[in-house]
Amino acid sequence: MSKIITSVAALWFFLDKINLMTNLIQTLKSTLSLNEKYIQNIITLLEEGSTIAFIARYRKDMTGNASDETLLKFQELYEYSLKLLRRKEDIETILKEKDSLTSKIKELLNNAKTLVALDDIYEPFKGTKNTRADSATKNGLEGLANIISSMKYDIEDIKYKAKSFLSENIKTIDEAIAGAKDIIALRYSQEIRTKDALRKNLENYGVLSTKKTKTFEEDGLYKNLIIKDEKVKWLKSHRLLAIFRAVNEKQISLKIDVDELYLINGIKQYRIPSYAKSSQVFVFDAYCDGLKRLLLPSLKRELLSNLKQKASDDAINLFGKNLNELLISPPLVNQVILGLDPGYKTGCKLAVIDENGNYLASDVIYLLSKKQEEQSGQKVLSLIKKYKITAIAIGNGTASKESASFISELKDNNNLDINYAVVSEIGASVYSASKIAQEEYPNLDVTIRGAISIAQRLRDPMSALVKINPKSLGVGQYQHDVNQKDLESKLNSTTFNLVNKVGVDLNSASSKLLSFVSGISVKMAANIIEYKNNIGGFKSKSQLLKVKGIGAKAYEQSVGFLRIKDGKSYLDNSGIHPESYKVAIYLKDNYDLDKVTNNDLKELSVKFDCGIESLKDILLELQKPGYDIREELEQISFCEDIKSIEQLKPDDIVSGVVRNITDFGAFIDIGLKNDALLHISEYSYKRINHLMDVLSVNQQFKKIRILSIDAGKNRVALSLKDI
Repeated sequence: MSKIITSVAALWFFLDKINLMTNLIQTLKSTLSLNEKYIQNIITLLEEGSTIAFIARYRKDMTGNASDETLLKFQELYEYSLKLLRRKEDIETILKEKDSLTSKIKELLNNAKTLVALDDIYEPFKGTKNTRADSATKNGLEGLANIISSMKYDIEDIKYKAKSFLSENIKTIDEAIAGAKDIIALRYSQEIRTKDALRKNLENYGVLSTKKTKTFEEDGLYKNLIIKDEKVKWLKSHRLLAIFRAVNEKQISLKIDVDELYLINGIKQYRIPSYAKSSQVFVFDAYCDGLKRLLLPSLKRELLSNLKQKASDDAINLFGKNLNELLISPPLVNQVILGLDPGYKTGCKLAVIDENGNYLASDVIYLLSKKQEEQSGQKVLSLIKKYKITAIAIGNGTASKESASFISELKDNNNLDINYAVVSEIGASVYSASKIAQEEYPNLDVTIRGAISIAQRLRDPMSALVKINPKSLGVGQYQHDVNQKDLESKLNSTTFNLVNKVGVDLNSASSKLLSFVSGISVKMAANIIEYKNNIGGFKSKSQLLKVKGIGAKAYEQSVGFLRIKDGKSYLDNSGIHPESYKVAIYLKDNYDLDKVTNNDLKELSVKFDCGIESLKDILLELQKPGYDIREELEQISFCEDIKSIEQLKPDDIVSGVVRNITDFGAFIDIGLKNDALLHISEYSYKRINHLMDVLSVNQQFKKIRILSIDAGKNRVALSLKDI
C-alpha cells in the first residue's frame, strides 16, 4: 500500500512538474523571446550539469545563439520555478495532512506564479498564533462571525443571536460580537485579492518619512536624509541604503504612510453592499480593524523589506558591473615587469616578475633625500639591466606621485626605452597577508608580496585580482549593507563569466584562477597545479584527463576555456573545443580562411554534423590564434601633471582614470592620495540616469575640470561640464 501511495505522490509531482514546465516555457518565451525548442534544449543541458559559460560558448546551435545575459536570466527563472514547485509540493503535503486541500485551494496553488502568492494562499492554514481571532475561534465564535458577515440582519437581530454563543469565557453579548469581529478582521486580512490590491497601492502611493532621533548628529553623514512624504517608488537605491544604515545606527527613524481614508472609503464603496442591513456597521468596523491592525503593518514591513532587497540588488548589480570592468582591464603581454609599492619612511618595495608572472627578484629603495634617490636609481638601473625589464607598475598609494616622478627622471636621464604606469593598489595588502599569497610565496615578506601583486596587476589584472576578495577591491557602494549571500554569489558569477570569456593559460594560471574555469572545482584546480608541477608543464590539453578528479564531464565543461601557449598543437592555444578539432583541422588544411563563404560553412555543417554558429566560432579562432578579447582595450596610463592637492585650484584641467562608479557619482584617480568625485550631476547638462551607462572602470579622461577643493578633508570635486 505504501508503495502505491509513494507512486501516486511521485505521479502528482511529475504532473505538477509538467504543468510547471509548460508555464515556465510560456514565461521564457514571452520574457526572453526564445523558441520553445531552444528552451527545452537549455533545460536539458542545465539538468545534465552544463554550465552557462559552456552552453553559451559551445552549444550555440542548441540555444539559437542565445547570449550569456539571456542564458543567465534563463537560469534564474528556471531555478526560481523549481523553488516554486518545491514550495507548492510542501504546502500541498501540509494541507493534505490537515485535510484542508480543497479543489479550490489546489487550483489557486497551481495558478500561483510567485512565492509571495503561495505564502498568501497558505497563510490561513499556518496554525495558532494566540491572536485575538484565534482566541475567539477557540471560544466557538466562528458561527457568529458567519452570521454577521452575511450582513442580512439588523443590529438587534445580531445581539439576539449572539446570546446563543455565550459561554464560560464569553459572558456578554458585546464580548461575543467583539470576538466575532476579530475573526472577520482576520479573514479580511487574509484575502488574497485584498492583499494584492493594498500591495500595489503601497508600492505606487506609499510615502516614506524620516525623523531625527535623540542621538542624531546635525553635521554628521546623515544630515541630508531627513525627508518628508517622499514616494517610495521614486527613492534611489543608494539613498535607501543610506537611510537604512542611518536607522541601524539609530541616527534617524523612518515610517511608511498611505492614505488610509482613501482605503477606508474603498471598503465602504466596494465591500459594503447598499442593500445590507444595519449590522453592516460591525462588518465595516471589522474590515477597518483588519486593515489598520493586521494588514497595513504587515504590508508596510513587507514593503520595507522589498525596498531594502531591491536597493541591495541594485547595489550588488552595480558592484558586479564595476568588478567586470576592473577584471577585464587589458594585460601587458610578453613583458618583464618591475612592481613598485611606494612608501616614505619604510621605503619603496620592488619586485620583478617575468613574462609568465614568475617572481625573479626584490629590493627596497628610499626617496627621502637626493643622496638616497641617487643610490635608489642605481639599484633600479641594475635590476633593469640584469632582468631586461621592459615595464614598471607603480602603486597609486601614498608617495605614488613622488615614485612616478623618480622613475620618469630616471628614464629621461638614462635614455631608457621603458614604459611605466600607475595601477590601483587597493587590496594589495589584503592579498599579501592572505593564505593564497603565503602558499605562492612562502619565503617572502608580506611587503614584497604586495609589490609582486602590483606588478601582476599590470601584467594580467584578471589573474592577479581574482586572488583578492572582491569586497576588498573598492568597486562598490554600501557593500556592508547589502545582502552578503547575494553579493558573494554575484561577485563569484561575474568573475566566473569573465574568466571563461577570456580563457586561462594552463601553465601560468594560479589555482585560484583555475577554480573559476567552467567545470573545475577548487580541489580539481589544486590537483591541476600539482600535476603541472610534476610534469614540468602541460603540452597538450588531453593531459588534463590524467589529472586526479578530472573526469569526462569536467573535461568537457572546462577544456575549451583553457589555453596552452607552447603546446604540441596550435589548437591547444585556442578556444576551439577538442570535440571540434577534426573539423577545425579540415577547415584550416582545405580552405583559405579569409575567403570561407556561408555555402562552405553549410557544406561543412553537413559533412561533420556541426552547427553553423559553432563553425563560425571555429573559423574566428583559426583566423586569430591565441586571441585575447582584452587586447583591443585601451591601456591605462599615468597622469603626471599633479603633484599635490595644495597645487590645485578650481577650474584647473587635469587628467585621470575612473576607479569606481556608484549610483551618485564616479571616483576618479587624478594622482592624489584620495580619488576625486565626479557627481552624476556634473557629468553633463543633460540628464543621466546612471553613470554606468556612460562610464566604465579604468576609463581614462584626458581632460576633466576641478570643480571645488576641500584641502582639510582631502576632497576634490570634478566636473565634465564645459570641457
